[in-house]
Amino acid sequence: MSELKSYEGYCVGASIGELTQAVDQSMIDAYADASGDINPLHIDPEFAKTTFFGRTIAHGLLTLAFVSRVLSAWNWQGWAYGGELNVSFLGPVYPGDTVCVSGDIEQIEKREDGVYARCQLVCFCGERTVLKGFVISKISK
Repeated sequence: MSELKSYEGYCVGASIGELTQAVDQSMIDAYADASGDINPLHIDPEFAKTTFFGRTIAHGLLTLAFVSRVLSAWNWQGWAYGGELNVSFLGPVYPGDTVCVSGDIEQIEKREDGVYARCQLVCFCGERTVLKGFVISKISK
């Protein structure tokens, strides 16, 4: 394995893109319907008032879907055909929040089976970091 500074238009330090997405209760409800995850913490405001959060929260995997949108726009083939994703959910996303997803290439590595980029990922809601991690995605054909 060897590290590279760049490869066919991909450069260490470059942004992989950004997405800003408003989240409301109707989006959370639609995700619950689509996923089958009908935990009342997500869809029942009266129940959610009794929890630690005090209100409904979005599904973590809904937030992760925003990350997937950024990765698909940046390098859809590398993302669609596999790779490594490692994220931590650090805080809730509430109805009314706007999620901002971004990432940067931190390393490009040539391996026996191709060239891969390791990218840092982060999601913010205002000043709160709600998700952080990295993806390793193949960037060679």
